[in-house]
Amino acid sequence: MQTNKKGSYASSLFLVGCLFFIFGFVTWLNGTLIFFLKKICELNNFQAYLVATAFFISYFVMALPASAILKKTGFKNGMSLGLIIIAVGTVTFIPAAHERSYTYFLIGLFIEGLGLSILQTAANPYVTILGPEESAAKRISIMGIANKAAGIISPIILASILLKNIEPINKQLESITNPVTKAVSNPALQEQLLNELSQRLVTPYIIFTICLLVFALLIKLSPLPEVSDTEDNPEVIPTSQHPTLFKHTYLLLGAFAIFVYVGVEVLAGDSIMNYGEYYHIPSTVSRYFTSITLSFMIAGYLVGIALMPRIISQEKALKLYSILALILITGLLVTSGITSVILLAALGFSHSIMWPAIWPMSLKGLGKFTKQGAALLIMGIAGGAIIPPTYGYFADAVNLHTAYLIMIPCYLYILFFAMKGHLIGYKTQGVISNETK
Repeated sequence: MQTNKKGSYASSLFLVGCLFFIFGFVTWLNGTLIFFLKKICELNNFQAYLVATAFFISYFVMALPASAILKKTGFKNGMSLGLIIIAVGTVTFIPAAHERSYTYFLIGLFIEGLGLSILQTAANPYVTILGPEESAAKRISIMGIANKAAGIISPIILASILLKNIEPINKQLESITNPVTKAVSNPALQEQLLNELSQRLVTPYIIFTICLLVFALLIKLSPLPEVSDTEDNPEVIPTSQHPTLFKHTYLLLGAFAIFVYVGVEVLAGDSIMNYGEYYHIPSTVSRYFTSITLSFMIAGYLVGIALMPRIISQEKALKLYSILALILITGLLVTSGITSVILLAALGFSHSIMWPAIWPMSLKGLGKFTKQGAALLIMGIAGGAIIPPTYGYFADAVNLHTAYLIMIPCYLYILFFAMKGHLIGYKTQGVISNETK
């Protein structure tokens, strides 16, 4: 979709940028929540990372229904609906905090993810279609800056509320807990302290809910135009030649690339506070680690925006950033302490270009199948539901450091997609690319 008026184009991108800000604000609260809920709900590592599972599995559940909803509602009304659903999820945190119920927290996170899946299904292809295909990664990178800027802000805001003066409370809890048997000498005091911590969630989530509902109304009343993905495109594959979406092999490979990418991105951002605690870094310092990770991501986006597509292609950028990720994760595994933590945060730089590059590389040439292809890619976000708790399982079994080994095969697959996978089964004007023969 190309808008005829520059003002309409700019305003459309601005509104979608606001939505990407909301994506980031809601999504990157999870790192702080994992750390906080682990404490107040007395969870092991595997249980704590079910926060990511509850949140991201909803993308898999909702992706195809979201595509059908958008066909009925259109992009604008669908975005407004998504924001309302997210608000239902955030308001669920209020009874969850009063009851200190981990089950209620997980339900709220699942509902948030349902709303976000509708927003993501609409917004990502919208940005892709809004201009030339070769600069799609650049536009998505700009949206990514809005997303990660929110991600830098949101954990700092939430951590400043939830973790304020928490060290004395931690010492009280430690004083009544046997370090070997974990038996509690004063259960009534423990219950009181944990309930007091839990109540800290109420006020911020009331504010989040109100803000989401206000923005849902603003989107509903906005002049945001509808988009069409059926316009003429020289790379569109005739339906007669490819009657089903699943014959586009590169799309399927791209969906799995999204799966592993989201998994490692979420793992890096959501686990870094617990990883800092593993090396006895105080929460007054570790509360900033997720924000530092996302600052690295913004730096990666800025480099990508400067280079693509004028200097290097999005395909080459994805390859280079994947190689860098493999170098960084190897460095993490052979070091320890604050050095290892910094290398984990630096993975954010490598992650930055992966989403913006994988999306257009996976959706190219789909034409009328673009919305369905986008829904399939959204389903790949379920990687954020599977890989973090897998890490948590191995962290409980071995340790938090060695468990990061699971990231290596993920980066190797993304490198494969960058070098070869995005060409497999791709056809232009009905002719198979020579690279796939």
